[in-house]
Amino acid sequence: MKFVSTRGSAPKIPASAAISAGIAPDGGLYVPETFPRFVVGDFDGLSTLAQFANRLFTPFFEGDELAGSLAQICDSSLDFDVPVQSVTHDLNVLELFHGPTAAFKDFGARFLAQCIDHMASKEQQTILVATSGDTGGAVGCAFENSNHARVVILYPEGRVSPFQQHQLTCWGNNVKALEIHGDFDDCQILVKQAFADEDLNLQHHLGSANSINVARLLPQMSYYAFTAIKHFKKTGQLANYVIPTGNMGNGMACLWARACGIPIGRVVFAINANRTLFDFFTTGKLTPQPSVSTLANAMDVGNPSNFERYANLNPLTAENTQCLMISDQQIKHRIADDFVSYDQIWCPHTACAAESWRQLSADDRRQHWYLIATAHPYKFREVVEPLIDETIAPPPAMQSILDRKTEKTTIRANLEALIAEL
Repeated sequence: MKFVSTRGSAPKIPASAAISAGIAPDGGLYVPETFPRFVVGDFDGLSTLAQFANRLFTPFFEGDELAGSLAQICDSSLDFDVPVQSVTHDLNVLELFHGPTAAFKDFGARFLAQCIDHMASKEQQTILVATSGDTGGAVGCAFENSNHARVVILYPEGRVSPFQQHQLTCWGNNVKALEIHGDFDDCQILVKQAFADEDLNLQHHLGSANSINVARLLPQMSYYAFTAIKHFKKTGQLANYVIPTGNMGNGMACLWARACGIPIGRVVFAINANRTLFDFFTTGKLTPQPSVSTLANAMDVGNPSNFERYANLNPLTAENTQCLMISDQQIKHRIADDFVSYDQIWCPHTACAAESWRQLSADDRRQHWYLIATAHPYKFREVVEPLIDETIAPPPAMQSILDRKTEKTTIRANLEALIAEL
């Protein structure tokens, strides 16, 4: 299979080349030339997430240099639990925070790191990653001590939680953390400017670990396939998902899985007060806006990069998709109320999903829904603990991160300042 640019003027390339490049030379994002089609029976006899992922990804890597290593890559990167918790008869929670940095970004970051380590080329890459909270920590963890890549993390000053900042700045010598005077969109613009500089690309062999990289979206498809197929075999019904999303990576992964024939029904994008996506779904026009700071900070995105991939989808694939916008006050209420009603502790992002589900009609809520729980609530304990009046204990993986020393460099939001740190 080949991958093509959303902007249509870059050569078709295989999966490993798309992963290495990150962004297409015409500035577009890589998407599969076509989507393979699966039926439920294609996954018979498979029991683990890694096995599902290997089966799902095989057509995307057909003829690629990584094809022979794909099973090993999946086994090494997707080796942690993805438990489903039942909340009500019609509502389940898919917990995606059981990886080493307690956020769903671990799936894509670890898969990407394994892909790069298995590529034939051993030229060292510099991986640039703009983060609004969790991506940078997951990438730093995944690439720490890599022999083939160094990582430069860009995160917005004052826009991440205390724990998130700790996990962004605590990794080894091949991982550098840059605190940017600006917001997430400024960080993302800097990464795109760096990729647009041909000399800089050549000098540092730049690669991306943001969700603009197809190696981030592919592994995120796996947990949708894993749960949807198991759900269909058990109930004969389609699984519906409410997905917290900011840059649209997690949401796009679900739509890609549905495009492959995975038995997924409705998809609801749950966003915070950064209303760009909500306005698009309301008016049909995308108007990027400056990002605003919210309690669900990892979704503070005013110009979602993956919208290019959404616009590239077949209109039929994008059907049965909607977007709901949740305020900080609604986030607080949902965290407090669901702790009392269901004994569930949400992070602010998962609370956006829970509140979006609540806003559906009673008939709609009686369908089969999965809330995507994207991060462990301890990461946002400063917000969550006062609302539930309880102390949240860190899981062992997070405690080990807290025991690490941190180091960061603060720079202005311009390309010259970034170049000086590369």
